[in-house]
Amino acid sequence: MFTGIVELIGTVSDYQEYDATHSGGGGVSVTVTNASEILGDCHIGDSIAVNGICLTVTEYSDDSFKVGISPETIRRTNVSSWETGTKVNLERAVGQDVRFGGHYVQGHIDGVARITSRVPEANSIVFGFKLREKEFEKYIVEKGFICIDGTSLTITKIDDDGVFYIAMIKHTQEKVVLPSKAIGDEVNIEVDLTGKVIEKQVVLQLQDQIENEQSPLTKLVEKLVDQKLQKLIGK
Repeated sequence: MFTGIVELIGTVSDYQEYDATHSGGGGVSVTVTNASEILGDCHIGDSIAVNGICLTVTEYSDDSFKVGISPETIRRTNVSSWETGTKVNLERAVGQDVRFGGHYVQGHIDGVARITSRVPEANSIVFGFKLREKEFEKYIVEKGFICIDGTSLTITKIDDDGVFYIAMIKHTQEKVVLPSKAIGDEVNIEVDLTGKVIEKQVVLQLQDQIENEQSPLTKLVEKLVDQKLQKLIGK
């Protein structure tokens, strides 16, 4: 679990692709350097969010760590655009002594979005984004949370065509990679888990009500149908 509060910007120093015959199974191996500030308490098997992707540490030194990335993760994220020198946001999994400054972030990327605009507003930058995976637009809520490249942000506006916006203050601009990106670049998106949980519970409850002939919902539907039929018969 993560909070979406980026601790450090690291640098991709090695990006190695594996073919399907390798033990990596068609995935990639990535080494991130300039990470000494978050490796003092590191262990093999620890989780670190790299641009919002929860990844497992397989090797580490004083200044770098290595992770393996599966084909499924590559398909869902912007990992394929990484190369030597790419800057990435880093956050360790939360511990008991961590203040919850952002929002509940799993590190499980839903998909990517393309930057459609970036407009200065006083000392802030207003970014616009368009999701590649349209099915996740229903979880984008004005004033709701969203995680962009591992950064917890608040949605300020949504257009009718699904483009949504965030406003990034100067302090955050200095701590994350987004300000270095251009219009057209892709970012990793994790929508707020709360919306997905609520939707699932509603769907399950509705299914249960529909399948039960004695449920309040079934009885209400039957009553409404009877009333409609009576009106039609009366005509």
